Formats: sequence, C-alpha cells, structure tokens
Amino acid sequence: MTDRYAVIGNPIAHSKSPVIHAEFARQTGQDISYERILAPVDGFRAAVDTFRAEGGQGLSVTLPFKLEACAYATQLSDRAQAAGAVNQLKFEGTDAFGDNTDGAGLVRDLQSNQRVHLAGRRILLVGAGGAAQGAIVPLLECRPAVLVVANRTAAKAHALATRFAPRGPIRAATFEELDSRFDVILNATAASIGGECPPLPEAVYEDCSLAYEMMYGRGQTLFMEQALAAGAARVADGLGMLVEQAAEAFELWRGVRPETAPVLALLRSQL
Repeated sequence: MTDRYAVIGNPIAHSKSPVIHAEFARQTGQDISYERILAPVDGFRAAVDTFRAEGGQGLSVTLPFKLEACAYATQLSDRAQAAGAVNQLKFEGTDAFGDNTDGAGLVRDLQSNQRVHLAGRRILLVGAGGAAQGAIVPLLECRPAVLVVANRTAAKAHALATRFAPRGPIRAATFEELDSRFDVILNATAASIGGECPPLPEAVYEDCSLAYEMMYGRGQTLFMEQALAAGAARVADGLGMLVEQAAEAFELWRGVRPETAPVLALLRSQL
C-alpha cells in the first residue's frame, strides 16, 4: 500500500510541500502520497487524529500549529525540545515523534547551497519569534564567533540569549544597540510579508558576505534590497531552506536522503 503523508496548516493552499515530496519520492523510488490538510484553527488535534486513524504515517506542520504539534508529540527530538516547536511528526503505533527540521534546513542551505562557512563567523539573527527560536541551536552547533539575536522588543531577545547561553556564544540586542559589523545576517522576522524591513543600522552590513531572507518569493524583498545598498556582498532568500528542511523530514520518515538541488531548481523556475 502507498504510505500517506501530508502537510497541515491554515492556510495551506499555497504550500509547495506536495511538489517537493512528490519529487523526492520519484527520485528515490519511494511509494508515498503527500497531500494538503486544511485544519480549523481550533481543530488541529482532531484533524491529526483523523489522519492517523486513516493510516497516515507522518505530517509536516506549518503555521499556526507548530506549538500545538509540540504538545501533541509523545516524544521530541533534542532540537524540537530546544525550539519549543515541532514542524514534523512521525507516527508509529500510539507514538508521535516530534522533530524540528527548520534550523537544520537553514544551516544546510547556508553551508551547502550558499557556500557560507559559519564557524568563527559573526552572525546576526534578526527576530525572536518561532523562526528565530528554531534556528538558534543548529547555528550555535556550527561554532560561530558570536550569535547576536536582535529584536525590537529587548525582553524577548534577552530571554532567548539567557535560555540558550549554555549552548554557545550568544547575546541579545535591540536594533538600536547594534554597534558592530556581521559576516552573516539572517532575517527571521515576518516584516517582508508586509513589504517592510527591520530597522537595522546600515553599518551592520559593511562586512556582510551574505544577507539571508528566510521568506521566499519572486524577486527581492525590501530587506534584501537594503542589505545590498548598505554593502552586503550578496543576498539570498529562504527557498533553499524550505527544500532542505523537507529533505530532513523525508529522511526522518523514509530513511533515505534525497538530492535537493534538482528540486530547488524546479521550484525556482516556477516562481
């Protein structure tokens, strides 16, 4: 029988995950189906229970359900526990294993696709929400010189820095407090959705080898445009992160790692 997987969220019609996993399955010869599930905002658990009862073996979880997925899981990976959020569920009998592949996907895109070395680098992570939180542990595992979490609300940034301090060199700052240059700048805010840009001092970009937008789409965001204008050597969006985190999930579910480059090229051509 064909094994069933899906992505669950609200909204969900825009998700590219079915295309990604269909390509991964074709490439690796895996017999799976992968669909979209639109769950009511207050109906995540019921929707997951129904999917499992119908034979579903795994779920990708997107907004707004990553925190609920964390609570739903009966077991958590270390990175999911650290992030406090789950974006992948794997079902085995009565167990639901929760993982967070977002940060690993980000790091793999940065190092493998963007060819950026993170060890010993000064990294600025902009934002203190769920996207930033999921990236911190994988970034610190790369042994940067420092990871600075900058956020408009100081308390949120300081809370993250305090929480993750045992794992590596991390500190917090408000946008106004940023007084140094960085090698890599990562925008984990949702500002680009509204056509806005985090108010970073232009000086932070002067030594920047890559300014990375975790969002993706056709053309450059205002963050990417401003980074280039302020001196960043180059910019990239988060499409590669999307594909790489999906590859992490596919390997979790199927035990085989797909090639991401052809899938990334396909999605880029469709934007």
